[in-house]
Amino acid sequence: MRIVGGKYRGRSLLGPKSDAIRPTSDRLRESLFNVLVHGYGDPCDGARVMDLFAGTGALGLEALSRGAAYAAFVDQSAEARGLIRGNVDAVGLAGVTGLLKRDATKLGPLAPFEPFTLAFCDPPYRKGLGERALASARDGGWLAPDALVVLEEAGDVAVAVPEGFVTEERREAGETQLLFLRRA
Repeated sequence: MRIVGGKYRGRSLLGPKSDAIRPTSDRLRESLFNVLVHGYGDPCDGARVMDLFAGTGALGLEALSRGAAYAAFVDQSAEARGLIRGNVDAVGLAGVTGLLKRDATKLGPLAPFEPFTLAFCDPPYRKGLGERALASARDGGWLAPDALVVLEEAGDVAVAVPEGFVTEERREAGETQLLFLRRA
């Protein structure tokens, strides 16, 4: 695994030792960020990014490499938090990141943080966790008005987009789907 674009392009990232963490592949991350740059006016530039079910932190780190101002990584797994810490330290981004040990489906209120303008949600597939996490982020005030959200899920799953989100587009990549949502 590596960062595929931006200031830190080519930097290696630590990967999981178990199957409990399923990182987004380099190829899919590259496609995802190409869609963001060319279809959404480069939402990384100056963004406050939230990476839900962060795993290795690759999505948030990629956003920071491409100009995001801050990234918060949310994961309750000890293995994931260790990987995220190692990757943040390896790239030298400790000053512009936060690591939250939380269940992404039960975020609670945002305070004292500022809302996020870009969010990635890459939960374990086929469990409905993405929808629950987005509802939790919405209810806790974690997302700024008009925030862009990218939800990754298995391609054969019918995602029930929570109230308060509008689907901008859906992309398929192999056995994965990417939903680009806007916080209404």
